[in-house]
Amino acid sequence: MSSSAYRRVAAPREGTRSRGVIASAAIGSTAFVAVLWLSEFVDTLVGNRLDGLGIRPRTEDGLVGILWAPLLHGGWGHLLANSLPVLVLGFIILCTGLQRWLLVTAIVWLLGGLGTWLTGGGGSIHIGASGLVFGWFTYVISVGFFTRRTGQIALGITLFLVYGGMLWGVLPGRPGTSWQGHLFGALAGILAAWLVGRREPRQAWIR
Repeated sequence: MSSSAYRRVAAPREGTRSRGVIASAAIGSTAFVAVLWLSEFVDTLVGNRLDGLGIRPRTEDGLVGILWAPLLHGGWGHLLANSLPVLVLGFIILCTGLQRWLLVTAIVWLLGGLGTWLTGGGGSIHIGASGLVFGWFTYVISVGFFTRRTGQIALGITLFLVYGGMLWGVLPGRPGTSWQGHLFGALAGILAAWLVGRREPRQAWIR
């Protein structure tokens, strides 16, 4: 009778897995920012004609613009202002998993864009990743209160204390700024946090 030999394989250490997650998140967020920069480079080459593909409120063509608006920017300065928050917030969410990032991003991208399309000023064109930034930001600062996870709550409170002032951008008043994109992006981020909280087992407030 033949016998089979078994060899014990050591499980990956927790620290190794954590470094892998962090590295993957860093690569993913950097790649997304690179796509934004590539889009602006191409737009510059064609004389900024791609900017016309943004969200045109309450027009049929503008509805399709929901798909393209976050990838387009009104110049390098506009893109530069969005790049760091996209990099940081994208990294934070990617650390929780690619599937989570895709879900949150899809909700913010589509619902934030739809709200802008419904409420934006007539004749205007809305472009830029700032709606995505506001959605990711409100997601990160609120998701812990739906999942009741202490670490997520602490991170959310910290980010709110440091960068909460940016939420004033959801109010009208600054010319040339799509406050509608900011507002509906932020609301979509909170909705995404609620949906994630429903999908995950929640921790008890008091143990």
